[in-house]
Amino acid sequence: MPNVAFYTLGCKVNFYDTEAIWQLFKNEGYEQVDFEQKAADVYVINTCTVTNTGDKKSRQIIRRAVRRNPEAIIAVTGCYAQTSPAEIMAIPGVDLVVGTQDRDKLMTYIADIQSDRKPMNAVRNIMKTREFEELDVPDFSDRTRAFLKIQEGCNNFCTFCIIPWSRGLSRSRKPESVLNQARQLVAAGYKEIVLTGIHTGGYGDDLENYRLANLLKDLDRIDGLERIRISSIEASQIDDEMIAVLNGSPKMCRHLHIPLQAGDDAILKRMRRKYTTAEFAEKIRRIHEAMPGVAITTDVIVGFPGETEEQFENGYRFMERMKFAEMHVFPYSKRTGTPAARMEDQVDEEVKHERVHKLIDLSERMQAAYGREWVGKALDVIPEREAKGREGQGLVSGYTDNYIQVVLNGDPSFIGKLCRVRITDSGVNECKGQLLEVIDSDRPVALQA
Repeated sequence: MPNVAFYTLGCKVNFYDTEAIWQLFKNEGYEQVDFEQKAADVYVINTCTVTNTGDKKSRQIIRRAVRRNPEAIIAVTGCYAQTSPAEIMAIPGVDLVVGTQDRDKLMTYIADIQSDRKPMNAVRNIMKTREFEELDVPDFSDRTRAFLKIQEGCNNFCTFCIIPWSRGLSRSRKPESVLNQARQLVAAGYKEIVLTGIHTGGYGDDLENYRLANLLKDLDRIDGLERIRISSIEASQIDDEMIAVLNGSPKMCRHLHIPLQAGDDAILKRMRRKYTTAEFAEKIRRIHEAMPGVAITTDVIVGFPGETEEQFENGYRFMERMKFAEMHVFPYSKRTGTPAARMEDQVDEEVKHERVHKLIDLSERMQAAYGREWVGKALDVIPEREAKGREGQGLVSGYTDNYIQVVLNGDPSFIGKLCRVRITDSGVNECKGQLLEVIDSDRPVALQA
C-alpha cells in the first residue's frame, strides 16, 4: 500500500486544506504515515508565507522531506508555493509545486510524475480565479468540532499583508454545498461546526443577495447541530442583519473573534483597515447588547511602522476599555512585497518586544477577569479530550460556547457529548467545573448537583 506524509505550516485554513488533500489520497488507497517516523512514498508540504520566517521554515521542511527519502515524490502546496513557485522548484528534489488552487488535480499530477519523473510547476495566476475550490472533509481526527471552509481569498489589501497575493480575491462556496457538507458532518456525529475561511465574514460578497447572515439562518435549521461558531469576522462585516442573527439564534456561539490590529486611528489608517476605533467600539457595544456574556477575542499587531509611544499607549487604553476575553498579540514583522515593509520609521525590535509583553500581560488580566464572571454559573461544555497532562485522573476538558476552556470531572465516554457544568474556579487559560448533567441528544443523564 503506498503511503503519504504531510507537514502543515501556518493557519487553521491550511490545516483544513491538508485534511482535504488527505481525503484525495485516502480515496486512492494511500495510508498516512507520520512525517518524522517513517520514510514515505509521497511528501506533501503545505506552506505558509504570512511572514518572511514562514518562507524560511517552509524551505527547511521541504529539504528535510527530501533528506528523509530522496526517492519520494515531494509535492509542495500552500501560500508560499503560490507566491514563489520558482524559489521552491529550485530546491533539489522537489517534484511538484501546486499553489492554493488546482489541488483537486493533485492525484493526476502525482501519477504523471510517477510515470515520467519530470518536475512540474502547476501554479497558475491566483488573481484570475473566481471559483471556490470544492474540497470536502467528512471527518476530523479531533472528533468534537468540525471545521467547514466556506470562503477563500481576501479583497482587503491591508498594507502589512501578503495574503490576497497568495490566496487570491474573495470567493464563496455555494450555499447548498455548505449546507450539504454541514448535514454530513452532523450525520457523522459532530455537534459543533466552526465556519472558516481566509476572510470568513466576506462570505457572500460574490453571491447574489446571499450573505453570511443568510447562511447562518439556514445552518440554524439543521437538526442535530448544537453549535455554530465563526472562526473570525471583521467589525465592518457585522451589520444589522448579522446582529439580528446573533440575537435570535440559540445555536450561535457567544464567542466572536474580531481582529482589531491596532487601537489608534492613525495606525489603522496606515494599515488600510476599514474602521476607526470609534466605529469598532460601537460594533462591540451592539454585539454585547445582542449577546449578553459574549466573549470577544482579537488580534493585535504591535510596533507597526511609525507607531509612537503615545500611539501605543492610546491603543493600550482602548483595548483595556474593550474588555476583550483574550488577545492574540503579534510583533509587526516585515513582509517583503507589502507596502508596510517599505514604510519609513520601522520600530526597533527591543521596543516591539517590550510592547508585546505589556499587551500579553493585559490580555492575561482580561482573560482572567472574563473567566471570573462565570464562577458559580452553569454553562454547556463539549469535552474534547482527557485533561492534558492529567490523563487517567478522571478529568476531561472542552470548551463552553463562549470559548472558556473548562476542566471537569468525567470519563472519556463524555467526549463529544453536550454536558451541563457549573464553573467552580477560574484561571487565565482554563477554568474548573463540576459536571451537573450529560445532555446528550438521546436522553439526559442527571448527576448530583
